[in-house]
Amino acid sequence: MNNNDIVKVSVIIPVYNAEKYLKQCLDSVINQTLKEIEIICVDDGSTDSSLDILHEYEAKEQRLTVLTQKNKFAGVARNAGIVAAHGDYIMFLDSDDEYQLGAFKAVADVIEKTN
Repeated sequence: MNNNDIVKVSVIIPVYNAEKYLKQCLDSVINQTLKEIEIICVDDGSTDSSLDILHEYEAKEQRLTVLTQKNKFAGVARNAGIVAAHGDYIMFLDSDDEYQLGAFKAVADVIEKTN
């Protein structure tokens, strides 16, 4: 992500052995209607193909950044993502979950409307 880009939402995804669900998870974020996002995936020492999938997506999606760490569990991975985040707002997503289309825009709109 270019530092000059406006980032409204940083979505942080801790990843550990999520190869079965990871592509659907990432697609649900990449395809959001709000495009001013950054996607920070923190691989927590996966032993399956999760890290390969992350690098595959990182190569084709400029808004996606992959961080790696030895297995320290999801909370530590989330904290590493927070340190790297540039967005006005931070959202979290588990690697076996998905966001509905339009979720980021809806959340950002409500926050901005209600302060």
